[in-house]
Formats: sequence, C-alpha cells, structure tokens
Amino acid sequence: MVAAALVDRAGRVLIAQRPPGKWQAGRWEFPGGKVEAGEDEESAVRRELMEELGVRVDAAQRLMEVTHEYSDRRVAIGLWLVLRHEGEPQGLDGQALQWIAAEQLHSADLLEADLPMLPVLRAALGAPNPL
Repeated sequence: MVAAALVDRAGRVLIAQRPPGKWQAGRWEFPGGKVEAGEDEESAVRRELMEELGVRVDAAQRLMEVTHEYSDRRVAIGLWLVLRHEGEPQGLDGQALQWIAAEQLHSADLLEADLPMLPVLRAALGAPNPL
C-alpha cells in the first residue's frame, strides 16, 4: 500500500476521511491505496491520487515504510511526500478532505498505521513536533 502527503502553499497537509461503508469509516488517513500487480510504489501513488483526488503528481519522494498490525489485518504502507502536483484535490470517491497544519496532525482521528508517519513527515516539512 501507499500513502501520500500533499502539502499546500501554507504548509498544510491533506487528509481524507474514510467514507461510510468502508473499513474504519469516519477515520482520517493520508490519501493512497493498494499497489497493483506489476506496479511500483511511485506509479501507484500517481495512479491513486489521480483516481481519488483528480490530481497529477509531477514529483514525489518516498519517506518511509510502516508496518502495522490491526486486530483483523496487517498493513505495510510506503509514505510518499508529493513535492509537486497539478490540479485541486477533490474527493472523487465521496470522501471528505481536510487541509491541516502538520503540527496538528496528531490531533486528527488518523488511522493507527498513519501515526508513526507523523514525526518523519513533520521533519521532512520542517514543522515542529508537538509536546
């Protein structure tokens, strides 16, 4: 799986709310999804963000990988920082979107697998870590 951190000019990060009917509905996450067979992670980031948000990724950098065990599944997620993109993100899958300051991400109801990504993302953005 891949997750992408899109950042606006104000330094805020885009998060998406999982829609009703999906696993962990109502929780927030970084946009992204599954890596298809024969696809590398960067291609998956580009495809997923076009499908989910309608944005074209021009440049992205892999920051880390997280493996997390939920009670009903195990996930491995590569986190990518989108350095440049074209288009205004829209919730094409019916998901709500929110721009949030990097130092406030810890207070969003993020999925547990996304939480270990926060210090690395804040460091990459030069944002302070919350107390």
